[in-house]
Amino acid sequence: MPKFLVLYKWTLDEQDIKVKSDDLSLDASRAKGKISDFDRNAIEEAAAIVEKQGGSVEALSYGTPTVKQSLKDVLSRGVDKAYWIGDASAETADAAVTAKVLAAAIRKIGPYDFILTGEGSSDQFNQQTAPRLAALLGLPCLSFVHKLEVDGAKASVARKLADCTELATVTGPAVISVLSDINKPRIPGLKQVLGAAKKPSEEIALGSLGLAAEDLQPKASRRSVKGFVMTRKNVIYKDAPADAVAKLVSSLAGEGLI
Repeated sequence: MPKFLVLYKWTLDEQDIKVKSDDLSLDASRAKGKISDFDRNAIEEAAAIVEKQGGSVEALSYGTPTVKQSLKDVLSRGVDKAYWIGDASAETADAAVTAKVLAAAIRKIGPYDFILTGEGSSDQFNQQTAPRLAALLGLPCLSFVHKLEVDGAKASVARKLADCTELATVTGPAVISVLSDINKPRIPGLKQVLGAAKKPSEEIALGSLGLAAEDLQPKASRRSVKGFVMTRKNVIYKDAPADAVAKLVSSLAGEGLI
């Protein structure tokens, strides 16, 4: 029976983030945390497979100390045990650092037949975690998966590529990243939420993973983040239709838009 590990990220709920009108900076002071939308699909897929044919599902997350807040939610979604790494280094970690930390943790708690991730995170959507992790662990990687069937240690997938669908099979262990259309994540009921409190969780100290200081130095740094606001000129043409159209075309041409 397959043993799954699902990787997930605890992100801010973008619906709670406000854009300040004066400088377009982001106000996240009232933003609550959530499991990244795409990672919910990965959790659901692993949980659904295990419910049908047996096996186990564990989850792992690396984030700031606030990641501990995610445990009840993730454990209520069909996960048997959750691991979490809460460290301030996650605040500035890029995809390279994140992959190194996760790879070290997997070596510590593994092995697993299949390691599932969302195709990208809700906040940055770099789409780098799965391939970087697979490279570090020396495992095959299947990305852009929108259909997944598992038979023991063998997985058959359909990958949605730019101009075609690719069918592939792989024998685990392997890393698989799934698209958001692979399933519809469940909404945990009261029974599942209450049951989550009885499931095990374990904190992994970053210092126990044997990483060097340079492993935690990001290759890319984020200088600032600004919101996008669309501004309109609100030009209204009140002439007769033919004249209004002529003026509109002239204005668009003058600005190089046509």
